[in-house]
Amino acid sequence: MLKYGLLLLVVPPLLLMGGYLYEQAAVDACVDQGGAWNYLLALCDLNQSHPFVPFLQRHPLLVNGGMLLALVGFFVCLAGLYRGAARR
Repeated sequence: MLKYGLLLLVVPPLLLMGGYLYEQAAVDACVDQGGAWNYLLALCDLNQSHPFVPFLQRHPLLVNGGMLLALVGFFVCLAGLYRGAARR
């Protein structure tokens, strides 16, 4: 039970960070080329400027779902640790 809790606690935030950093690398490469990143289409636009749209606003289910899974993992870890301590 503790293993599954730790997986749920660690993996979703790591995947969220990976997706965010991947997108930030693309944004940085676009800006280095002199363009502007279109956050809604996830494309580099060399002609027009585009407003910043936060990651949470564009991917609410991904962010909220990932954090909810991490919270569930936290409670599963607590239950696994409590069971382990009760057996001893």
